Amino acid sequence: MKTPTCCTGIEGLDQILRGGLPKNRLYLIQGDPGVGKTTLALQFLLSGVAAGENCLYITLSETKDELTGVAESHHWSLEKLAILELSAMEQQLAQSAQNTLFHPSDIELNKTTATLFNEVDRVKPTRLVLDSLSELRLLAESPLRYRRQMLALKQFFAGRNCTVLLLDDQMTSTAADQQVQSIAHGVLTLNKQNSDFGAQRRRITIDKLRGVKFHEGAHDYIIDTGGLQVFPRLVAAEHHKTFTAEPVTSGLKELDLLLGGGLDRGTSNLILGPAGTGKSAIAHQFAVHAAERGEKCLLFVFDENIKTILRRTESLGLPLQRYVTSGVIKLRQIDPADVSPGEFAHNIKRAVMQDDVRVVVLDSLIGYLQAMADERFLSLQLHELLTFLSQQGVVTIITVTQHGLIGTMQTPIDVTYLADCVILMRFFEADGEVKKAISVIKKRSGGHEKAIRELMIDRQGLQVGEPLRKFHGVLTGVPTLTGDVQQMLKSR
Repeated sequence: MKTPTCCTGIEGLDQILRGGLPKNRLYLIQGDPGVGKTTLALQFLLSGVAAGENCLYITLSETKDELTGVAESHHWSLEKLAILELSAMEQQLAQSAQNTLFHPSDIELNKTTATLFNEVDRVKPTRLVLDSLSELRLLAESPLRYRRQMLALKQFFAGRNCTVLLLDDQMTSTAADQQVQSIAHGVLTLNKQNSDFGAQRRRITIDKLRGVKFHEGAHDYIIDTGGLQVFPRLVAAEHHKTFTAEPVTSGLKELDLLLGGGLDRGTSNLILGPAGTGKSAIAHQFAVHAAERGEKCLLFVFDENIKTILRRTESLGLPLQRYVTSGVIKLRQIDPADVSPGEFAHNIKRAVMQDDVRVVVLDSLIGYLQAMADERFLSLQLHELLTFLSQQGVVTIITVTQHGLIGTMQTPIDVTYLADCVILMRFFEADGEVKKAISVIKKRSGGHEKAIRELMIDRQGLQVGEPLRKFHGVLTGVPTLTGDVQQMLKSR
């Protein structure tokens, strides 16, 4: 029989826990100062208050005014939450202990424990938070006494139908007193990582949870107005959807011919080339044409600002603004310094599963790379995200800017093996002019043209020319036209 669970008040955390924390158990919440332990604890208790439960917050380190200040910053009310402030009582106990023959810590610990037990018997809470174990550890003075105190706490709450969160500051703990983790039914660790630039990265891990097949790994979270927002690590294998495999056209006949009919649903497509070759323009062409069919699109922009993109697409005759205004296309500016990979993947997942987004554009991968806390994990993060999108039947378009303009090109990170289709963009010279070439060098989902075509971008939009048969050297980075320049496109 499955043990009943109680929700934590944090949607993402409940998903990680497969529904919430098993009821009537004791849990350890540990982390350094500033990771959000108090905020998490208040969300847990207020979730119980909202469900009509009796909840108690026992604080040995913070004052009631400080707790109220935290709550007000999140627009919460603690009016229906019982609070026992033991920090002030400890000072009184320390003074009275000076007039006895007993060691002050003995009296303080016994009195603190007795007061705690009496308040629990009076309130009869179903949810309780003890903040924090650091104070009890200092009062106990020895690891053995501290462990006995923890066992006494666990025994006291056994049979009282109460779910208990014990908050602990890792900076005050030592290897000798880690045994409390073995006593607790579950252990949750919150940590933060300072980046060289931008916001701190925060992650939560479930180190232990008896009897629950929880979602393993590190999960990103943020502390915002309203509390913790946890973003469960994306696992593509948990999300499958039946869809029809069919080509998605661009609206440009020649481009679709080059691609063997278009981009197929459920595929990831990489557009490679130096800056200025039209990578973003092609991605926007596919998005706008999908919007014309009534399909929802999601465009993430890392390198440009939204106003510049809207002006540029308008100059090309692409009505991107119209579909952004109507909500069919969602255009999102991403600041790599402030968005964690987990939050980014969560936003895409929600858009696909809740809003039925069918086309996703990441422009560009360089910006996505900068959003990573560590470049070593980029391929893993991207692989999981692309697999999820593929299983949902989404067409994913990713642009990558290669280093250099002419000659040998270098890609900052090789992700071509992750893409189902690779479109290569190049500059070339013809008749004294700099022109653009487009070709498809890989397509797993079907056939495609082996030819190279010219791409022209003007105020009338995008033009894709006929195959350039007398053409060689495109893969060297310095394409050469050996045929008649009359086959070149003319501006409209």
